[in-house]
Amino acid sequence: MQKVFERSENLAGAVTVPPDKSISHRAAILSSLCRGKTRIARFSPAADCVSTLKCLEMLGVKQSWEAETLLVEGLGKEGFDQPGLPLDCGNSATTMRLLAGTLAGEPLEVTLTGDESLISRPMERIIEPLSLMGAEISAEGGGGRPPLRIKGGKLVGMEYSPPIASAQVKSAVLLAGLKAEGTTTVNETVQTRDHTERMLEAMGIAISSEGLSVSVEPGEPWPYDFDIPGDISSAAFILGAALICPGSEITLNDVGLNPTRTAFLDIILRMGADVEVSIEATDSWEPRGRVKARYSPLTAIDISEDDAARTIDEIPLLVLLATQAAGRTEVRGAGELRYKESDRLSGTVEALSSMGAMIEETPRGMIIEGPRELTGSVVSSHRDHRLAMMFAVAGLAAESQTTVRDWEFTDISYPGFDEVLKALGARVVE
Repeated sequence: MQKVFERSENLAGAVTVPPDKSISHRAAILSSLCRGKTRIARFSPAADCVSTLKCLEMLGVKQSWEAETLLVEGLGKEGFDQPGLPLDCGNSATTMRLLAGTLAGEPLEVTLTGDESLISRPMERIIEPLSLMGAEISAEGGGGRPPLRIKGGKLVGMEYSPPIASAQVKSAVLLAGLKAEGTTTVNETVQTRDHTERMLEAMGIAISSEGLSVSVEPGEPWPYDFDIPGDISSAAFILGAALICPGSEITLNDVGLNPTRTAFLDIILRMGADVEVSIEATDSWEPRGRVKARYSPLTAIDISEDDAARTIDEIPLLVLLATQAAGRTEVRGAGELRYKESDRLSGTVEALSSMGAMIEETPRGMIIEGPRELTGSVVSSHRDHRLAMMFAVAGLAAESQTTVRDWEFTDISYPGFDEVLKALGARVVE
C-alpha cells in the first residue's frame, strides 16, 4: 500500500492524538499482575499494544471492553497459565522486552517470538540482566536475536547499570524485581522515560529514586484505574507538519507531558519553534495538557548524545526539521537508530537525500546543511511506522508529489494518520 502527499500550506485545527503506546503496554502488563479488576480508559488501539493484549490473553489474562475502556482481570499470586504456543509479539520490541522481565520470575517455560522485523533485533540487553537475576533465558536466533526461550524461576534482586540507556531494559529489570528476593536497582547514565516507576508507585509498590538510580522492592501491584494521555511521540509528527508548512497553526489536546518524554519540545524550542505548552493536570500520575504549534523559521542546532538518548524515536523527524533550518545541524550518539524496526539512520539519509536534502551519514549520527528546498520522490518506509510518518510530513513541504511505500505500517503506532493530516488541510492523494 502507498500514499501520495503534496506540498501543503495553512494546516489548521485541533487534534487529539492516539493514546500513549508506552503507557498502554505497561498498564496492561501491570494490571495482569494485580489481584482483581483494573480499568484502563483510552487504551491504545495501535497494533503493538494489541500484540501485548494477545500475549497476555494466551497467558490466561481475561480482558473485556466497556466502550473505549479496557477491563483487565489480574491474576495476582495465582500467576499466569502455561501457554501452549509461543507468544507472538508481532512488531513490538516493547512487548517482548517487558514480557521477558515479567515472566522471568514465573514458574513457566515460554517462547517469545515476533514478525520478521522483530526477530532481527538483538535482545542481549535484556538477556544479560535477567540471567544475572537467575532466569534461564536464551536466544534461538544468532547474535542474541529472538525467538527468546525463557524458563522462569526464583530470582534474586541486584544492582544493574545498563551499558546503553533504555527505558525498556530498565522496565524489564524492574518488572522482574517484583518477583525477586531483595531490592532491585537500576543505575542509568541518562534518565529515560519513567512511566513504569510512576505506575508502580500508583499501584502501591515500594519504589524509590535517587539521582539516576531507581530501586524496587518485591510485591504485588494493587488495581488502579488508568486514563491514558495522548502519545507525545505521535504528536511530534503533527507538530512537525505545523512548523514547516507555511501559514499553519495546530493545537494538540490532552497530550502526555511527562518531563522524561518532552525533550522533543525542548529541542524544537531551541531551534526557534513557535510552540506553546500548557500543563493542565499537574496532580495526575502522568502530567498532561495542550500544545499549540505555528509555522516557524527554524535555526540549526547541535543535537548531543544526551539529546539523542532522550528523543531517539523523534530523531528522524528532527533531521527533517533540520533540512528546513538555517545552518549546520549535527546529530551525535544516535547509533541506536540502526536497531529499530529498520535502520532508521540509513533510511532517513537515503530518502531525504533523494528529496534534495544535504545530509551526510556518520557511524552514529548525521550532519545536515539547511535550509534546502525539497522535491517529491518515491521513498520506502522500510516497513517502519515512524519513517513512513516522517516521509509524509516531508512530502507536505516538498514540491511535486511524494509517494510513501508500505504505508500500512503506520497502523503500528498511529492508525489513520493520513486522515488526520487531510482533516487539517493537508493534500493527501489517495
